[in-house]
Formats: sequence, structure tokens, C-alpha cells
Amino acid sequence: MDRRGFIKGVGLTATMLATATATSPAWAQDYRLGPNALLYRALVPEIFAPLPDPADHVPAIVIGSGFGASITALRLAQSGAEVAVLERGSRWPNDPWRNIFAVDTIPDGRGYWHRTSFTGVNGNTVALDPFGGVLDISSYPGIDVWHGACVGGGSVVFTGVMIEPEQRFFDHVFGGVVDYREMHEVYYPRVRETLRPSPIPDDIYHSIAFAHARAWDGQVRAAGYAPQRIDGMWNWHIIRDELAGRSLPSATIGCSNLGNSNGAKFDLNQNYLRYAEATGLARIYPGHRVDAIAREPGASGRYVVSVTKLAPTGEVLRTRTLTCDKLFLGAGSIGTSELLVRARETGALPNLNEHIGEGWGSNGDVGLARPLSSLDVGTQGAPSASRILDEAGAPVSLENWYIPGAPPFDVGTLGSLGMVLDDTRGRFVYNPADGRVDLHWPENGTAGYLARAQEVNDKAARCCVPIGPPVSGGNASLTSHPLGGAVIGRATDGYGRVVGYRGLYVMDGAAVPGSTGTVNPSLTISALAERNIEHIIGSGA
Repeated sequence: MDRRGFIKGVGLTATMLATATATSPAWAQDYRLGPNALLYRALVPEIFAPLPDPADHVPAIVIGSGFGASITALRLAQSGAEVAVLERGSRWPNDPWRNIFAVDTIPDGRGYWHRTSFTGVNGNTVALDPFGGVLDISSYPGIDVWHGACVGGGSVVFTGVMIEPEQRFFDHVFGGVVDYREMHEVYYPRVRETLRPSPIPDDIYHSIAFAHARAWDGQVRAAGYAPQRIDGMWNWHIIRDELAGRSLPSATIGCSNLGNSNGAKFDLNQNYLRYAEATGLARIYPGHRVDAIAREPGASGRYVVSVTKLAPTGEVLRTRTLTCDKLFLGAGSIGTSELLVRARETGALPNLNEHIGEGWGSNGDVGLARPLSSLDVGTQGAPSASRILDEAGAPVSLENWYIPGAPPFDVGTLGSLGMVLDDTRGRFVYNPADGRVDLHWPENGTAGYLARAQEVNDKAARCCVPIGPPVSGGNASLTSHPLGGAVIGRATDGYGRVVGYRGLYVMDGAAVPGSTGTVNPSLTISALAERNIEHIIGSGA
């Protein structure tokens, strides 16, 4: 759809609202669910298309479509296995001129998974119409968890950063269960070959969209740090198109957490998932929420997967059960942990061990801000340009960040994402009264790593004369890097096979022991999935 077609389509929305009762039942149902559902149908008709259904039995089912799940699906299909990928969210298209996702700075239902309101890192709360948007937020006492709810999972809603941790931090976290040298020499490079992360090019770094990144680097240099460029999973050509007016502005105006509809972020829909489908053996099924897993009694030992098929509006289209010979859990730390804990506590998978649900961590995430100390301002581009590492106390890294939820113009504030090497852990617990699985996070569990990240941020702020508005301290009440709940070497063997059950595997961030050592988890989750699935396929079990 070109710009003229887009404008025409939006212009028709008023007519649709006025005549909803005379339209087809689907349109009328959308209207009853909220007037914006009609707008979304006009803006993104692709996600309202009829959804395909998987066969009743598939040799291999992969739950989820994020980093670990997409890699698993590709490698299984390449080995000759027939694979069904079940994803609860929609499959959102890319278009250089349509605002397919909600703009981060003015969010609506396209941004969030069936929520009525959202409070961002800046403390502002906005009302939302419930809709099947791309970002889910699970709220627990003491911490909120952000995670993807769309085909491509976290790759659609993350900030594109792909960093390999230092060996000493990796070994601290994994405790020898996973060999760092093997990851460094084989699996990290394998992921980079497919996802092609690279540092921000100089011409983009010196553009108006990254004045904040240059100011951030200047402040940390003044504080005695040496900022290091970091790799991002971005298509820099599209970002150049944004700067030149050849594409809808997205990444260059601080949009990332709610997706980049012009394709600027090189998410999994453009690589692993596309390559998996190209084999002809892997098929992706959007709108398929997995509610429970179990195992058939008797000799067959097949796994049973209870599925609810959902429209983007949340309407239940169908419920059914599927079976498979091998079941790969890639629903993310929250989704995978919930399925396993519920299965153990309800007796569906009674042989799961005591480590299921344990070892969950926030990756030591802290959102930070400090005043801008330069007159060189512009918009705040989303791609992170650089990071610093401080080991004067508990190791902590700070990454140059934008201010999520701020207006597209510069607000005189510099954002940082802090990640502290911290051993605070929570656990998932089943509530038989309502069937929920809740995260039990230690009281004041964020206090130690919040203070450590603030210490480093304050050091940078004190070295410069603030000319911007006052800025509050750090925020550790949320994380976008949930890890653990089915930790490798405890809940599983050393390659993700779930203890007690043949043919059941954990392939995502749930396997990571709560932290990836002061860096964003995406690269490590991906490399671990490459390592584990290679061993699983090679061993035949």
C-alpha cells in the first residue's frame, strides 16, 4: 500500500464506524470490541486474514517464535523434520510507508498484548484499548516483565543489541555447564553469520538522530571511561532511508520497543523464520496460544498440546489439542516456565524435577537517565551506539539508550540501560485456586543492583554541567530481559533436554541462569540454541 492508498484507507475508517452494524459479522464484532479494532483492520488488514491450522499430529512442535524457537525450527527443518511453530501473536508485515505498529511515543492497542493501560519507564500512564499488540507485560509484585507477543518474539520489540559477554562473567553465570570457548569459537560466530549485527556506521552516528549518542559518549569520556561501539541487528540502509525521507521515520525517532514497521530492525521474520519456511518443512501458525502441555499415557509417549486459536481482537476462534513426538519449548522465560510449572503441579508432567520454576533473574536491568550537557540536540534514534563497563564494584555495563516513550524530538535527557552482574533470583509458583503461575521475586530484590547502576550513572553525570531538566534516579521495577525458570544443567541436562522426559526440550531464555553477564541476552540465547539443537539432532534424541 502506497502513501495515497494508506491515507485513503484511514479516511474510510469514519465510514466504517458509522456503518458497522450493516457490515459483515466480522466487522460488526470488531466494532463491539472497540472502535479502534475497525481502524486496525484498515491499517493492518494482513493480521485479520484467516489463520491456518496445523495438523492434529506433527512430528515436532515448537512453541514460540523468538530467538531460540526460530533457530530450533530452522535446524529441525534442515534435518528433514516436519515442524509446526505455534505463536500466540500476529504476524505483522513490513512496509516503508505504513505505520503498522503503534508509534512508541503515542501507543495504542497495536503496541500491547490485551492491556487497558501502560506505564512506561518515564512514569507516564496511557489508556489503551485491549488488542493483540506486539509487546506483553507480565506484572508481578516488585517487578514488571516485558516480552514479545508476535511472530518473531523478542526480536521485534528489542533494541537490536547483540553483544558477547566477557568469559569471566559467562563462566560465573553458567558455572561450567556450558563451555565458553566452544560458544566463542563456534556458536556466537554462527549466529552472527545469520543475523549480521554490526556497529553503527559513522555517517549515521554523526546524523541529527544520534546527537544524544554523541553527547552520551562525551559524558562518559569525561568521567574516565572509554566507550566501545556495540553491534546492533539493524538494516543501516533503511535507517539512511529514514534520514533521507525515503521511508517513514521509525528507528531514527526513538521507535523500537513496539517494533519497526519499515523493516529497519533485522528481526527474525527476515532471517531464521524466513529460512525455516523456505525449507518447505516448517510452518508458522500465528494466533495459536498454547495453554497447557501434557503427555499421553501408554506406550506412544506423544506430547499433548492444548491450543486456543485467537483473533487479533482476542476473540476465541477455536480450542483443540495437538500431538507431537517431540516438543520444543521456546515461549520465552515467562511462557516456558509457566507451562512447565503448571504441568508439574497439575500432574500433567509429574516427573519434572524440583528445579523447574527456579533460578529466574532480571539480568540486572536498570533504566537510567541524566541531563544532557550539550547544545547539540536532535531526535533520539533507537539503535544503541556504545557501552561502558565498570568493575570497581559489582560489574556493571551502561549502554547508550534512547528515552522510551518520549516525544520524537530530543527532550534534553540522556538514557542508559544498566545491566549489573547480580545473583538475585526469583521462582515461579503455581496457584491452584486460579491456575495462575506467579513469579515470587524477593522483597527489595532490585535494591542492590539498582544502587550499583546508579553509582556509575551518577559518576558520568557529575563530570558535566547539567543544562537540562532535573532527572529522577534509576528504575529497576521492570526488565525486558527475563531469564531462567528452567535452567540448563538443573531443570535440563547440559543441552536443554528436560530431566525426566524424553523428547521434551527447553530452547530459549528460560534455560539461561538469570543473567548473561552485563550484556543483552539475545546473542547468548541464540548461540545456546544453535549449540543445543545441533547436539540434539546429532545424537538423535
